Amino acid sequence: MMAEIEHPNQQGVCRMIGYCILVLCLMPQITWATVSYKQGDPVTLYVNKVGPYHNPQETYHYYTLPVCRPKEVHHKSLSLGEVLDGDRMAESLYEIKFRENTEKKLLCQLTLTEKEVDQLRDAIEELYYFEFVLDDIPIWGFVGYMEESGFLPHSHKVGLWTHLDFNIEYNGNSVIFANVSVKDSKPVPLEEGGAGHGVVGTGGGLALSFTYSVHWFESPLTHARRAERLRDYSFFPKTLEIHWLSIINSLVLVVLLLGFVIIILMRVLKNDFARYNVEEEGGCDDLDQGDNGWKIIHTDVFRFPPYKSLLCAVLGVGAQFLTLATGIIVMALLGMFNVHRHGAINSAAIMLYALTSCVSGYCSCSFYTQIHGQRWVWNIILTSSLFSAPLFLTWSVVNSVHWWSGSTQALPASTVLLLLGAWVLVGFPLTVIGGIVGKNRAGNFQAPCRTRNIARQIPTQPWYKHTAVHMAIGGFLPFSAISVELYYIFATVWGREHYTLYGILLCVFAILLSVGACISVALTYFLLSGEDYRWWWRSVLSTGSTGLFIFVYSVFYYRNRSSMSGLVQSAEFFGYSLLTALVFSLMLGTVSFWASLVFIRYIYRSLKMD
Repeated sequence: MMAEIEHPNQQGVCRMIGYCILVLCLMPQITWATVSYKQGDPVTLYVNKVGPYHNPQETYHYYTLPVCRPKEVHHKSLSLGEVLDGDRMAESLYEIKFRENTEKKLLCQLTLTEKEVDQLRDAIEELYYFEFVLDDIPIWGFVGYMEESGFLPHSHKVGLWTHLDFNIEYNGNSVIFANVSVKDSKPVPLEEGGAGHGVVGTGGGLALSFTYSVHWFESPLTHARRAERLRDYSFFPKTLEIHWLSIINSLVLVVLLLGFVIIILMRVLKNDFARYNVEEEGGCDDLDQGDNGWKIIHTDVFRFPPYKSLLCAVLGVGAQFLTLATGIIVMALLGMFNVHRHGAINSAAIMLYALTSCVSGYCSCSFYTQIHGQRWVWNIILTSSLFSAPLFLTWSVVNSVHWWSGSTQALPASTVLLLLGAWVLVGFPLTVIGGIVGKNRAGNFQAPCRTRNIARQIPTQPWYKHTAVHMAIGGFLPFSAISVELYYIFATVWGREHYTLYGILLCVFAILLSVGACISVALTYFLLSGEDYRWWWRSVLSTGSTGLFIFVYSVFYYRNRSSMSGLVQSAEFFGYSLLTALVFSLMLGTVSFWASLVFIRYIYRSLKMD
């Protein structure tokens, strides 16, 4: 009997332990141990992926090409972030020993069929590059060589690199850097129809011998500083130059804009207060006699809006993403993401998204209770699915395209189950817990004026006070504040650069939120001045429309600033660009709403009403 009484507590402890284990599994590997070698020790070289040079997210397993491979392919155990990044590392036939040079060692001999030659030729013509990994250091190189020359006659040459030179730098007993070179070798021509300048095999195929060399060089850099060497190396084009001048220019413009809005708004409010408070007040209900402007709607301005549950869900998820974005930037500033750790930010984002679900549940259900919402269970379900449902739908389409094309970006079933378990066992329960706590701790809605039962008729508004105009103004100004930095962010996310200017990113993020809040307050004041009290949803949409501008910019970036093409890359780019626009809309809509609410409470509390 005693064991039966203690059993429920034991189940609760086991459940909590399971949650903690799952969270730990999702945590990024932000620390790593230094691997020490002795002279002659084997250094494992993993082959990873190949793909078109201009389509960073269209990647395939290296062994999908007809290349040298072991009889049994053994894959490396990967972290969650590496899997999400499309990594599929496998052991190779390359035998590399620490600080021992090798000259033109035979890797393997292959006889390629006409179909395999055509496959290699197509890959080379699409500028396929490969990625190897040695001691967590990525090594990039092109699969082959292509040359176009002349018009009449036209020359089209395609060649395959069959010899690779590995140049590895070391310091003491650790590897510092590695790259691959083909400058001292000649490509084997792959002619049309499967014939080339290689040796013709007995079956009519193309017989090739693949070789490699290894050269070791001593480096003055220590293992702790080897990330600097990788940042200085340039296989892909460098686009992330120091852009302090552009950022300072944006800062000055934004500060001037904010100062102008704040000063003008305060002067107007000062005049309004002086005019409204000069009369003798007989009570709150007599203030609308002979007056116009925002004071006359004091009995309607706090009238609760329609679709209260959806509004609160937007505010809750927006608060969650504000917390998540701040956490990611702070972790980056603390140096928790290293360039040698593939997908560390992906893992951190998933972990924080699951853990911050309690923020969305708390904020949503707390405010929903304050504005007299009754269906709080439905509110929690709506909050938990407001972003996760579009995310799942977008991922399903994009992942299906990757799966159809055989890309390594298609997630395996085990990873899908892990991510689903993270949401079911961590994200959703924390949303429910946060919602229950928010419902129980919610106080009364703080409104300086009482609301009449009968709504006041709203006068006809001029065209410049319509929702579309406010959305255009409120979306363009915050977008202009981040437009410079947005290019570098896109070059990082949709390219192969490593973003390191997190201090600048934090400043730009703060500027974005500040501009959104100030513009929202100004637009809300203009709305109320026209005796229109429907500010609740208008405040969310005004600066939340910044997401639309970001998506339009993504289309411009795809067409004019990148060389991406094809169904696979396009599906990934536009699918996740839509989700990015949704995230920005939720974050800025939340900041905009709370800034407007604080402003409205301030101006109506400042009136002398008995």
